[in-house]
Amino acid sequence: QVSLEESGGELVQPGGSLRLTCASSERTAYNYVVAWFRQAPGKEREFVGALRRNGGHTTYGDSVKGRFIISRGSATTVYLQMNSLTPEDTAVYYCAAGTPITGAMHMSRLYPYWGQGTQVTVSS
Repeated sequence: QVSLEESGGELVQPGGSLRLTCASSERTAYNYVVAWFRQAPGKEREFVGALRRNGGHTTYGDSVKGRFIISRGSATTVYLQMNSLTPEDTAVYYCAAGTPITGAMHMSRLYPYWGQGTQVTVSS
């Protein structure tokens, strides 16, 4: 059983940056695809991006492409660097681990392991 925990969420001003951390109980960053999703109040869960286990290939959702970066800190840590934040980025951010194929990394149902989420609020 893989255990995941997100941290780093807080209140930030528009245009600011924030780094979220996904810490795992085992070598998740090398054994699984690690993805970030987010969910705003009243909206469906949205794919933010994912990091493949082999070679570190990343893929991103259209709404964050060019602003957010996913990276591997260690075998047990994955980061989500968020830049140029806007109020539309306000949401609970979740990390998840699974083994989807490359073309399906955006599908939340393919990830069996999830953290509890961390709140990111972008507001002045």
